[in-house]
Amino acid sequence: MSNLLSQLVSSSSTLDAYGRVLDTTQNNVANASTPGYAKQTMTLEALPFDPNSGATGGVRAGVLMSSRDQYAEQGVRQQNLSLGAQQQLVTSLTELQSEFDISGNRGIPKALNDLFQTFSAWAASPTNQATRQTVLDKATALAQTFQQAYAGIANQEQTAAEQVSQTVDQVNQMVGQLQKFNQIVMNGNHNDAGLDAQVNATLENMSQLIDFTATKQVDGTVTIMLNGTQLLLASDKQYKLTSSLSLPSSPPPTYPNAPANVQVLASDGTDVTSKITNGQLGALLNLRNQILPSYIGDAYQAGDLNTMAKQFADRVNSLLTAGNTSDGQSGNPLFTYDTSNDARVAQTISVDSSLTPDQLAAIDPGPPYVSNGVPLSLAQLASPTDIADMINGVSYSQYYGQLAGRVGGQLSDATNQVQVQQSLVSQAQTLRQQISGVSLDEEAATLIEFQRAYQATSKFITILDQLTETTINLIT
Repeated sequence: MSNLLSQLVSSSSTLDAYGRVLDTTQNNVANASTPGYAKQTMTLEALPFDPNSGATGGVRAGVLMSSRDQYAEQGVRQQNLSLGAQQQLVTSLTELQSEFDISGNRGIPKALNDLFQTFSAWAASPTNQATRQTVLDKATALAQTFQQAYAGIANQEQTAAEQVSQTVDQVNQMVGQLQKFNQIVMNGNHNDAGLDAQVNATLENMSQLIDFTATKQVDGTVTIMLNGTQLLLASDKQYKLTSSLSLPSSPPPTYPNAPANVQVLASDGTDVTSKITNGQLGALLNLRNQILPSYIGDAYQAGDLNTMAKQFADRVNSLLTAGNTSDGQSGNPLFTYDTSNDARVAQTISVDSSLTPDQLAAIDPGPPYVSNGVPLSLAQLASPTDIADMINGVSYSQYYGQLAGRVGGQLSDATNQVQVQQSLVSQAQTLRQQISGVSLDEEAATLIEFQRAYQATSKFITILDQLTETTINLIT
């Protein structure tokens, strides 16, 4: 009789174990497409079998195991990090490229070409007042295109600064979600597969924004560190990032009135900008603090667009002031700009509003004396042979083409890198799926196997129940 009861208890334990396996399998199937979910496996433990001592053997449910592989997870996050950076660069550089037209149909290239043609027309008719007025008009148009180009890039700087702030807020929000998940874990919910999926899905989404390391602690909580050095989350405490504008003080700025850089600060006020070099946030900081200032300047550089505007204005002015008007007066400069700050030339360049057509000097006093010598020299700026008429060894049109080409090259590189990174992300995700993803075929086989085992054990329990009842009836 005791053996029958022991077998009944053992079979009941086995039935419970099989039921848990089936529940786990059904949960895997239901969450096969859930972001961040990793396959769960219910382990089975063999019970001791010793007829002499009455141990009847069987199995019982063991520990619920997750197939999540942290190495595979980190591989996906790392590739996501680079993909986020390159995608952001493509978006930002596409907008920047729109500011540089090399077709010659608009913007600085067209204005330059129009002015050079006007210089040539002036050389053909050096005393013609209408032609002189056209020179003033086309010079004004060129100055306005410099201003517009500067304003367009400056607007992109402002947009990039806003995007940095928004991205920092996104990071803080995601870390805040992880903080809440940690609090749930600390309240005793250690083995919730759904919670684990939410944690890892959040980490994967955040990996496109910023470089971080995530470490799972013994108590089940996740610790997040920015670039492996700056704490963002520990236990149930979050350490938020902030962004701000700041003009560097050391070394002293060369151009103190230039636009300030964007910096990211840790919760204790430490500047961590230099630690953020990858991901969407890293790309935005690079755009705002490096790429855009290379065109319109910052505290330590004048910016190539300002350099072009200054050198062109200075060269035109020097040629005009070296000449004479028909009444023997010295020539007047054509362009004016803020001479106190080389980082604001393109923003402030204009044509002297007091200048009249008759004040434009056409005569080169020589020797030899040339009545149209100044406009001839000005027209030569279109295809210069004299190094004094060039900028960095090339013509002004070619120099502008180099600026546009630089943007195009960076955009092309970023576009190619996006394609490469998308492939690498797919490979990393495939590897992770092979390790910790749910295979519906495997789950179907497990489901059939344990359904039959469950049915067999149920039938065995029914037989044991009948035998026990018969034995009891015989005794009574």
